[in-house]
Amino acid sequence: MNEARHALLADGTTVRIRAATDADHDAVRTFYEEMSAENLRLRFFGLSRSSARMAADRMCKAARPGYHGLLAEAEGRLIGVAEYERTADKDLAEIALAVSDAWHHRGVGTLLLEHLASAARQDDISAFTADALAENHEMLKVFADLGLRTARRFDGPEVHCTVQLAPSDDYLTAVEERGRAADVASLIPVLRPRSVAVAGAGRKPGSVGRALLHNLRTGNYTGSLYVVHPQAASVLGVRAAPTVSALPQVPDLVVVAVPAAQVGAVATDCGKAGVRALLVVTAGLDATQAATLLETCRTYGMRCVGPNCLGLANTDEDLRLDATFTAAHPRPGTAGVAVQSGGVGIALLGGLARLGIGVSTFVSLGDKYDVSGNDLLQWWESDGRTDLALLHLESFGNPRAFSHTARRVTRRMPVLTVDAGRTEAGRRAAASHSAAAATRTMTRQALFLQAGVTATRTIPELLGAAALLHAQPLPSGDRVAVVTNAGGAGVLAADACAEAGLTVPELGGELVDRLLSVLPAGAAVTNPVDATAAVSEGELRTCLDILAASPAVDAILVALVPTAVSVATGDDLVRSLTRDHGFRHHRTLAAVLLDQAEPVRLLPADDGLLPAYADPQAAARSLAHAVTRGRWLARPAGTVPVVADTDPGRAKEVVDTYLAAHEDGGWLDPVRCAALLDCYGIPQLPWAWATSEDDAVLAAERLRGPDGLVVLKAYWPGLLHKSQEHALHLDLRGDSQVRAAYRDLETRFAGLMTGAIVQPLARRGIELVAGVVQDAVFGPLVLFGLGGTATEVLADHAARLAPLTDHDVHDLITAPRCAPLLFGHGGEGPVDLEGLEQLLLRLSRMASDLPQLAEADLNPVLAWGGGVTALDARIRLAPARPQDPYLRRLR
Repeated sequence: MNEARHALLADGTTVRIRAATDADHDAVRTFYEEMSAENLRLRFFGLSRSSARMAADRMCKAARPGYHGLLAEAEGRLIGVAEYERTADKDLAEIALAVSDAWHHRGVGTLLLEHLASAARQDDISAFTADALAENHEMLKVFADLGLRTARRFDGPEVHCTVQLAPSDDYLTAVEERGRAADVASLIPVLRPRSVAVAGAGRKPGSVGRALLHNLRTGNYTGSLYVVHPQAASVLGVRAAPTVSALPQVPDLVVVAVPAAQVGAVATDCGKAGVRALLVVTAGLDATQAATLLETCRTYGMRCVGPNCLGLANTDEDLRLDATFTAAHPRPGTAGVAVQSGGVGIALLGGLARLGIGVSTFVSLGDKYDVSGNDLLQWWESDGRTDLALLHLESFGNPRAFSHTARRVTRRMPVLTVDAGRTEAGRRAAASHSAAAATRTMTRQALFLQAGVTATRTIPELLGAAALLHAQPLPSGDRVAVVTNAGGAGVLAADACAEAGLTVPELGGELVDRLLSVLPAGAAVTNPVDATAAVSEGELRTCLDILAASPAVDAILVALVPTAVSVATGDDLVRSLTRDHGFRHHRTLAAVLLDQAEPVRLLPADDGLLPAYADPQAAARSLAHAVTRGRWLARPAGTVPVVADTDPGRAKEVVDTYLAAHEDGGWLDPVRCAALLDCYGIPQLPWAWATSEDDAVLAAERLRGPDGLVVLKAYWPGLLHKSQEHALHLDLRGDSQVRAAYRDLETRFAGLMTGAIVQPLARRGIELVAGVVQDAVFGPLVLFGLGGTATEVLADHAARLAPLTDHDVHDLITAPRCAPLLFGHGGEGPVDLEGLEQLLLRLSRMASDLPQLAEADLNPVLAWGGGVTALDARIRLAPARPQDPYLRRLR
């Protein structure tokens, strides 16, 4: 680890962690010299005048193999050091750790050890060893609470500790929990500030800062409120001072609404004064101004929302914080909202207010320099008020961290998002089938699916799904009974359900008889249930009771239109839906009111709320989202299976050797490609390399199967699509055909072809494609689907982010449209599904182990009842540094 990283301590304080250099010698020596005698004794097992100098000498030597030293800095001071040095046993390293007296019990040592362990893993060190005095309970507790497997051996007054560095589930859970607690603590001055100052609230109407100050005042913010203004004594009746440092108290949060050129100076003034958080609504920062703002926030340990944002709000009655410049105050409620677009934020605030759901906290993230959707999910998880999370994210700073957080949070509350940026003007330049298929849309969908996030396509769809998830129990399945008082409306609703992927089962048996017995003559009850225009309020209510009690139904969708009949009889059919039936606790109910002006409403009901939609498709999509969420929650969390018989060490050697000779990376030749696949046990059709006719003939004789046929494929660097180039010959029988085929390829591709691949003709089977694409932001993406020459035309693919869990593999295989063929549809019998799962898991492991794996494309992969094998494979490597997705750090 050479670059500096910022991370959060247990109390939310920002620290900088970086590698020690020779320039740090005096600082390290001073660090030790200022420690208490007791702290020094526990660190060095005694007291010596030379201890500080010797420790600084060791840590600040020139860089050397097997040694790594880290420094933790906060508030411009060195507050902690950690180091390891490899022992004679190359897999082990001895460590030392020290924390400044004033910074004990704040998580400095734990954070340093996490970063030190991450660096050691990249250095192929598998365990740390450390000696401590048995009375050094604090240090021993740090090791014990780290989450890594630790063994202790007592030797008189000393304890010898061995810490295994392999990141187990317990360790990842511990790191996740430490990160959550630190994140929430750091957001307290953002979302629960005791005092707020607005910089940039002009004295004349029309400025954003003044509008924001107006909302803070009229929203009755309960904390202390100030204005930073170079000349005014007060603005809108709020006390003002020329600088932040001149205010009567240091505010927790400063709202920055000054011109872009002044943002840096205001941020620096805030940092020097001790402000803990900034809300920067200013837009138009150039690259230099942006970098200055972020560096200032990191230097002084300030969390930052924005810039270029609408503001934030917390509707808690004890706070009433409205630091936005929206036209109306956010309605108090239980939905947490985080958006990047201010316009989307305004639309969601208005929609949630109309539905009566309201918001607990609202944050407009803007350009998202620091505080992100991931931070807000963790806040909502622990605030005790939020039961619904709504996100609009145009970008992801750390998708893996988001995925881990969302998987945890969405088991406690629905997490919904508008999938922004689904289309691209053009796909990024990609050569392989896998890379061409791996659109940003597919990558984002994989992230949301695996994390259990409900992804919608539009704001109305998001609000519709939120209404149902907020008001109704989740359905236990996808079987929907459609009930209507108008046949045409029922048909529209049934069609909408089918198009949304729901099942509208035909009703029969005793259920039909019971329905006919309570509905008017002429009713049709096979599903949709057409109760006719003559149905009364009581008859409709009884019909719903019968359906709700049936085990053949998971949800009920009621489509109603106003008729003269109900007007004449005084029946209110909608009222029959909102009466307490007693079934709402275990059946999902939604209404379609075709004369309704609003896209969706929440109607008050005796036992809760009833979502009512103006359009059957909106209702069906909302039900489908509820079904998907119910299924996701019903399934236990997946685990990443252990893949046996792999050799990641040898794979790393193959990669390092190639990149040492090709600094910019490139496509592996067939020999290296096969060697890398062999390291992970990925099955390949037997093949041989030929550089002449004679080589090809000899290889063909050795490889021919029972049918005596072979295949000849030309190869040269840069050749990607052999079929398009007509660079292969199939069904070759006998030496003469093999020679003729080789001569043809050699002639047509003279000056290009460096050799040819000889393979036996593959048996019959289903041609599939499996591959990996390394996304610079999201990490490795595993793709699977129908393969062969038409794979891009048919576009029948699915994708999941690595590492794949057992659930991910199952979903990957069953998601493509061709999946029924794999399970034996058509009479051929099922393919080797276990072998297919293993191939995908091995690809996933390879991609997770090797960040340099830019693309891997196995096409076709042949699957049949007795096995799975790759017939053709291409792999592209590119320089890349390993990234620890679990390392705690700020973006």
